[in-house]
Amino acid sequence: MPEGHTIHRLAQDYARFRGSAPRVTSPQGKFSDAAALLTGTVLTGTDAHGKHLFLGFPGDTWVHIHLGLFGKVAFGPAPAPPPTDTVRLRLDDPAAGYVDLRGPTTCALITGAEKQAVHDRLGPDPLRADADPGQAYRRIARSRTTIAALLMDQKVIAGVGNVYRAEVLFRHGVDPYLPGRDLTEARWDAIWADLVALMREGVRHNRIDTVRPEHTPEAMGRPPRVDDHGGEVYVYRRAPQPCHLCGDTVRTADLAARNLFWCPTCQPARTPGPAQPARRP
Repeated sequence: MPEGHTIHRLAQDYARFRGSAPRVTSPQGKFSDAAALLTGTVLTGTDAHGKHLFLGFPGDTWVHIHLGLFGKVAFGPAPAPPPTDTVRLRLDDPAAGYVDLRGPTTCALITGAEKQAVHDRLGPDPLRADADPGQAYRRIARSRTTIAALLMDQKVIAGVGNVYRAEVLFRHGVDPYLPGRDLTEARWDAIWADLVALMREGVRHNRIDTVRPEHTPEAMGRPPRVDDHGGEVYVYRRAPQPCHLCGDTVRTADLAARNLFWCPTCQPARTPGPAQPARRP
């Protein structure tokens, strides 16, 4: 499932249609009635919150998109080729080109009030200007649930997926099994600031890279990572390879139906007690 930086990047890419009145169609047929209402109307804006994408049209009307596990978006130049019958939603404009949406979990026409209800049920998004990290910490600080599970809970913090979860915990030397209530506010503030910076870079480059400059392949004299994920990482999908920093074996385990990755040396288990300084691997 795409992480939040991908959805914010898509909001930027869809914005090329802003101010135009694209032809809106649903070759697959599942969005045909809504497409007929929208075609020829102006795209007024785009928005993203966590893993939810919104396309705005006049009258406080929005197309709500959630890609889920199988959703894909493809942009192309004009003139648009004939669409295949797997396209749920196509926007087509002579100047802006076209964009096809396939296989989303959600593609629905909603009102502004319904859009706000989606925002209300999500946690703060590190990529949104209106995000309040304190809101997330208040939920974390009273929870016995592991910090690794809490970071994946979209009601706690929106947009963080399996890659950012594993990598930000490694970067701050945090045991993924640490109960949320044992995470200090200072450490949370550092994690949040790091997520903001990492995810902004993800939007800019359209890929996830989490290693610091001194740990790149060039700096360490190691071969670059070969993986369809596409970026340089510390632990994500690196089990049972050695940790780049300490050489210990990167571990993996199932947590809440997702694969967790961590280094037991760089992220040692801690007993509850006074906060320890955050490690900066």
